[in-house]
Amino acid sequence: MDLRWILALIAGLLFVAVFLSGYALLMTRPNVEERLRGPQLTPKKRVDFFQFLRKSEKVLKPLGEMIPRSPEEMSRQERRLMHAGIRRRDAPYLLYGTKLMLAIIFFVSFSMIGPIRSNVLLLILLPILLGALVPDMVVSHMIQNRKDNLQRALPDALDLAVVSVEAGLGLDQSLVKIGQELSSVYPALSDELNLYSLEVNAGKKRADALRNLSLRTDVNDLQSFTTVLIQTDRFGTSVAQSLRVFADTMRVKRRQRAEEHAAKMSVKMIPPLVFFIFPAILVVLLGPAMIQIARILVPSMTGGPTP
Repeated sequence: MDLRWILALIAGLLFVAVFLSGYALLMTRPNVEERLRGPQLTPKKRVDFFQFLRKSEKVLKPLGEMIPRSPEEMSRQERRLMHAGIRRRDAPYLLYGTKLMLAIIFFVSFSMIGPIRSNVLLLILLPILLGALVPDMVVSHMIQNRKDNLQRALPDALDLAVVSVEAGLGLDQSLVKIGQELSSVYPALSDELNLYSLEVNAGKKRADALRNLSLRTDVNDLQSFTTVLIQTDRFGTSVAQSLRVFADTMRVKRRQRAEEHAAKMSVKMIPPLVFFIFPAILVVLLGPAMIQIARILVPSMTGGPTP
């Protein structure tokens, strides 16, 4: 493809992005509360970060809809975002819109750098790669953090579940109580348990709600927990006994994970020691000796006068 057509296409995308941004940010209507209070009672406007994010969604979603994607890829992105805790229906469009917007921003930024601007291929490919990789890296980081949070929260939640069931509460009421108690410490698990309670109250079977909980989290320990509850409900065995055995297993696994991380610390400390601490120690210890060698031994070997 001719270079002029490529530049014209990029300029057209940039124009569309700027036009949509201006339309979303300048043509927004006031909300219902401001219209009811009237112009005389409307407080002085101030910069609100969350309001800026809400306005940005009106720009990112149309940009994301411009990118053609197959239904299979959209469903895959929905699952990834669901594992990250984002359950909005238009979340994939916002993700693709963010990628396109970042690609345009990187292109404009790199066009101001001389070495990159002189290389047309690098100027085109580098913004596309960065715009596509940065949001995916952020989503992957969110997914991993959420999985770690859920995995750390499960042993404590199981202990509370054992106490609640043995005290006379049902399984569903126990899970609701656990979600309320852990909301400030483990918000991810509390959110998932509250969503499970909403599904059960809406009339969904307990087994289906537990399977949905397993699919939403994609954590191995939670999948085992839901499998235990489904099997217990199917065969009519004691819920308290099953929960107690599984809670003991989770506590053992948590201690083993802590021991594993402690054993890996000695290996993980080697790169910082080699690249940051040892050079400083060598400079402090060998620096004076090297200075004395440079002042005394080197002139004597070359035949010059020694100081």
